[in-house]
Amino acid sequence: MALSIIVITRDEEANIAACLASVSFARELVVVDSGSRDRTVELARAAGARVQQTQDWPGFGAQKNRALDLATQPWVLSIDADERVTPPLRDAIVQAVQGTAGPDAYSMPRRSSYCGQFIAHSGWYPDRVVRLFRRGSARFSADAVHERLVTQGAVGRLQGDLLHTTYPDLETMLEKLNRYSTASAGMLHAEGRRSSLAGAVARGLWAFFRTYVLRSGWLDGRMGFVLAVSVAEGTYYKYLKLWHLGHRTDTWRG
Repeated sequence: MALSIIVITRDEEANIAACLASVSFARELVVVDSGSRDRTVELARAAGARVQQTQDWPGFGAQKNRALDLATQPWVLSIDADERVTPPLRDAIVQAVQGTAGPDAYSMPRRSSYCGQFIAHSGWYPDRVVRLFRRGSARFSADAVHERLVTQGAVGRLQGDLLHTTYPDLETMLEKLNRYSTASAGMLHAEGRRSSLAGAVARGLWAFFRTYVLRSGWLDGRMGFVLAVSVAEGTYYKYLKLWHLGHRTDTWRG
């Protein structure tokens, strides 16, 4: 099928084989790896992927655009190494790509797991993401983290879940929370945004209330509560780090 799969990786030995197996129906698999120290590259090549290794890390958006530039098929599907295309989604993708009419981009519902439990509420599902598009009709934003696909024209809607095993355990969650909050704070600071200590606390409390109450996180049981706490922590630390960056800048200027 005239479809390229693009994936960016680093140390994804535990995920890459299953990821690529779920999209084996595509004609082309492209992996851009940024210095993996495990068997990621070996496993990707064994799965039939064309792998390009890079020594630098320009951020998620720029790295995904590198992968996009290597794609050669008329349609492109961008997925992360910890994502899996389910059979119903595969069928919907095949139908969209083989169709002669329709939009140039499609969104799909993503169902994410948190410490072994797939979350049905908490604002996590259905988490529609635009991932399938005609090559040449879209590019990724240059954001270092939380990049988005910038499309032209209308976006269609596919059925069938994209599974996302984002946080297999609490250790992974804490590591990502720290890394992502640092990157997000840096982006906001570069845009001239500022925060305060009280503001960081208030934003964290609001994030918990929004996730657990307004977005019905309580329906996800005990893990819904744990998730709401981690969302609050991530928000608090992002704005706390932003406050600290601004505080250091103001102190230096003084």
